[in-house]
Formats: sequence, structure tokens, C-alpha cells
Amino acid sequence: MNYWLVKTEPGAFSWDEQVAHGVEPWTGVRNHTAKNYLKAMRLGDRAFFYHSGEGREIVGIVEVVREAYPDPTAESGDWVAVDVKTIAPLPRPVSLAMIKKDPAFKDFLLVRQPRLSVLPVSKAQWQRILELANYPPEAPSSASAAS
Repeated sequence: MNYWLVKTEPGAFSWDEQVAHGVEPWTGVRNHTAKNYLKAMRLGDRAFFYHSGEGREIVGIVEVVREAYPDPTAESGDWVAVDVKTIAPLPRPVSLAMIKKDPAFKDFLLVRQPRLSVLPVSKAQWQRILELANYPPEAPSSASAAS
């Protein structure tokens, strides 16, 4: 499993809307690097749901349930979308300020390339964010537990 972070302005699409919809297409990405990250997402990958602009905090977890397909909101170009399913809210949102203070995130793209709307998260960064959020540690998947 790979880990990601997807960003949205809460005024455009919020965590509450994601929860209400359950499964939602992640559309509107118009940066080539972020598009390539969408193309790299696989079924079952997890992503943090981040409110950019107002809030600037990670508020929930989603899972990829449909891999990259042509973005229906694109008028032209090779843009893609993925579908994500709501997994859970974070018990405690993790703010950008908290992340910037933590040495574990010195190489985190959220800090180094803050304009990207989709970015990878290392397993160590994922676990650290879960700790900061007071989220229970994730159990290994049955596939990795068997190996």
C-alpha cells in the first residue's frame, strides 16, 4: 500500500461533503506533477484529506477505490481523476504548523512544495501523522502479515 495526501479548499469541497458523499471523484487537478501522482495511485492506497487555504490541516483519511481515469471536468488535456472513499475522520486534526515544527517532516513535500495538490507520504510520515492525530495505529494488512 502507498500513502498520499490530497488537498482541497474547504469552501470548494470539504471533509463534511466527502463524508456525506462516501465515494467521490477527485477531480480538477491541473498540475503535471500532481497528475502523475494521481496516475500512480492504486486500489486500496490511503490518503490524508487536507484542508488547504482556510484551516491548513489534515482532517481525515480516504482510500482509493478507482484508479486514474480521464477527468470529466477537464475541457482539454490529459488530466485524470481517481475515486476516493471516506475511511475516517482524524480524532485531532494535524495542522501545517504542527508538521512544520516536527523534525520528522523536514523532507515532507507538503512543506517543501506546498502548492502541490496531490503528493506522496512516506510510511514513516504516515505513522507520525497518525500519532499526532491520536489515531490508533493501523494493523498490518493480511498480505503483509502473511509474509
